[in-house]
Amino acid sequence: MKLNDLSKLKHKKYRQSFGFYLVEGEHLILELQKAAKEQPQLLETVIYVTERYANWESDFEVIEVSDTRMAQFSDTKTPQGIIARVPLPDKTRSGTETDASLKAIYLYEPQDPGNLGTILRSLAWFGGFKIIMSPNSADPFNPKVVRASMGAIFHVPMEFDVGVEDLSARFKQIAYLDINGKNIRTPEFNQHQCYIFGNEARGVPHELLAPLNASPFSILGCGAIESMNLASAVNISAFQLSD
Repeated sequence: MKLNDLSKLKHKKYRQSFGFYLVEGEHLILELQKAAKEQPQLLETVIYVTERYANWESDFEVIEVSDTRMAQFSDTKTPQGIIARVPLPDKTRSGTETDASLKAIYLYEPQDPGNLGTILRSLAWFGGFKIIMSPNSADPFNPKVVRASMGAIFHVPMEFDVGVEDLSARFKQIAYLDINGKNIRTPEFNQHQCYIFGNEARGVPHELLAPLNASPFSILGCGAIESMNLASAVNISAFQLSD
């Protein structure tokens, strides 16, 4: 991949075409280096630095570039001076023994990068989860998602482009959130394998949920408003499931 092409990775079609995405900032790259100790595929990463980080120590290849070049690569107003070109993971990581032991958080068409990054961060904090994403979801390798995840994107297994209709063949016990469901604080909530969360504005169409024989649960509140932010709903559920 040519140096001139690096800035193109800010756009989804080029990330998919080249097979790489960008990670910017000292904290995120430290998390990336930590993850690479257990994920050999990440060793294809290349780090680009300005003179400020010229002595950066890494198992990755490190290439020094000018401040002007760095500004072209960066997705932020004030570039930190260090950015990595990271290989995209396989389209799916399902089927491994490790994944089989994880509870699945299924996200139906999430659109907000900040929500997705926050969800990744929370699931990495609690551990024991993987994310499955439907078609037409926000790209988790969007620079905004990567930044919001604070490095969690390297630690939470993900699958992509999985239709709702495919879940029943993979999971015997599926749950979803509904205002009229059982309280998530009941022990029954923890007994499921897959948890479905809907789009920020539309949720999940009932005609897609009906064939799954999924169980409805609810996060009880005071009733002053009708719905809860997607990231908040996932975070509360993950906390309950980690108990």
